[in-house]
Parts: sequence; structure tokens; C-alpha cells
Amino acid sequence: MTDNESLSSWDRIIIGIDPGTNVMGYGILGVKSKKPSMIAMGVIQLSKFESHYLRLRRIFERVTGLVDQYLPDEMAIEAPFFGKNVQSMLKLGRAQGVAMAAALSRDVPITEYEPRKIKMAITGNGAASKEQVQEMLRRILNIDASQLLPQLDATDALGAALCHFYESSRPQVEKGCRSWKEFIARNPGRVK
Repeated sequence: MTDNESLSSWDRIIIGIDPGTNVMGYGILGVKSKKPSMIAMGVIQLSKFESHYLRLRRIFERVTGLVDQYLPDEMAIEAPFFGKNVQSMLKLGRAQGVAMAAALSRDVPITEYEPRKIKMAITGNGAASKEQVQEMLRRILNIDASQLLPQLDATDALGAALCHFYESSRPQVEKGCRSWKEFIARNPGRVK
């Protein structure tokens, strides 16, 4: 289901990315009538490339290809968590930046989410395991167990996309007015 005609039936398409330097996960979420559904998910295997720079090039090529294939309206990407290994953090940050650059090269807006926020949005627990996130996504999005991949990076990426759907679908609450005079000043066209 990746031809443009079937993609145009969605009100909105969100690509989620779980950055990595060995395996990068992606998830494509379609929204129709305010109901999210999985379109696709998968992983980009990077461990076969010995050079970190070749891995970065592959990330750029594959993410650009996914954007061209699925035509997402937005990207949700997991923010790197801060670990103790500075070199690992640097490499992960580069992988995330290259994925973001691929989306930006196609004018796809990006929102970044911390892993805890994604886990909280999907499971209600910011310390949930990757397996718990996968199981909740399977239930929420009615994903057949046979479609799940052994690499949890794919469902992590789908979780980022669903988190973004939840976050961006919430009504934005405007800071309240302290008086009628302030309300009228802020909303001149609504008061006659």
C-alpha cells in the first residue's frame, strides 16, 4: 500500500524514527478520521557497514527513500538518551541528525520526543520496557503478532509516531483570561 493513490486516502501520515548506529527503526502511521493505523514498520540494518560515515550515508539514503515512498506530513524522532559513553552518544547524535536532515531535505517538519515521554504516552509508564511498548502498540493499533519484528527498534519508532499523534491531537489550551475586559481585548471579533 505505498502507491500515491492509497496514500492520499490518509488524512495525515507520520513517520517515526528510532535512531541507531547498528539498527535504525522506522514506523509509518496513517491517520484517518482521527484514528491511527500502522501502514508499515521496519529496520535499517547498519552493522554491515564498517565505517561510521558509510552508516551515516546509508541512514540518509534510506530515510530519504522512506519519505519519498510514504510522503509523511511529519516526522517524530526519539531523542538520544544521555549515557556514560561519550563516543556512543556522539555517534547516536550524528545518526539522529542525519535522519533529521533527510526529512528536512524534503520539507518534513520534525518533533523530537524523549524516550520516557514516548513510553509514557504508549503504556502510561515512563519506565516501561521495550517489550511492554511493543505489546501496547500491538493492542492499540491492532497489529497482528505475525507482523512484529524481532528487533524492537521498529516498534520503538512506531511508538514515537503514535506519541506524536497523541501530542499533536490534543487541543491546545490557551492561557485563561483573568477578567472579561482581558477576554474582550484578546478576542475582539468574538464579542459584539
